[in-house]
Amino acid sequence: MCAESVGGDVVVQQEPAPPSRHLRVHEERGHTVLEFRGEIDIAAATEILPHLDRATAHADARVVVDLTLVEFLDCSGLRLLYRARSRVLDRDGRLLLVCTHPLTLRIMRVTGLTRLLPPQPTLDAALEQPEATSGSL
Repeated sequence: MCAESVGGDVVVQQEPAPPSRHLRVHEERGHTVLEFRGEIDIAAATEILPHLDRATAHADARVVVDLTLVEFLDCSGLRLLYRARSRVLDRDGRLLLVCTHPLTLRIMRVTGLTRLLPPQPTLDAALEQPEATSGSL
C-alpha cells in the first residue's frame, strides 16, 4: 500500500494499480517509460489510467510514452496522451513520445497532437532529445 499526502495533513492509503496486459512500466535513463501494447481502446485506457496518473503525479516527472507495440489507438488512447501531457506540463515535467505506426501517426497528425508531442522513432531517439523539445508548446 502507498501513502499519499493530500491537502496538508490528510493521508490517503492507495493500493498500487494491478498489472495491465496493455502496459509495461519500466525506468530508463531517469525516465519512467510507459510502454503501451496491443489495442488501446476504452477498456485498455481504463487499465492504463492509474499507471499513467502515478507516473505523472509528481513535480519534474520525466515520462516517455512508447507506442511501438500498439496495433490500434482510438480516441481513448488519444485522451490518455493529452492527459499525460497536461499533467506533466502542469508539474514542470517532461513528456516524450515514441511512435512509428503509420495509422497512429496519421490520427495524431489530424488531431494536432504531433505538434504538441513530436513523435520519435525509437526510445533511444526520444531519450536523446534536448529538454526544449519535450512537448512544452
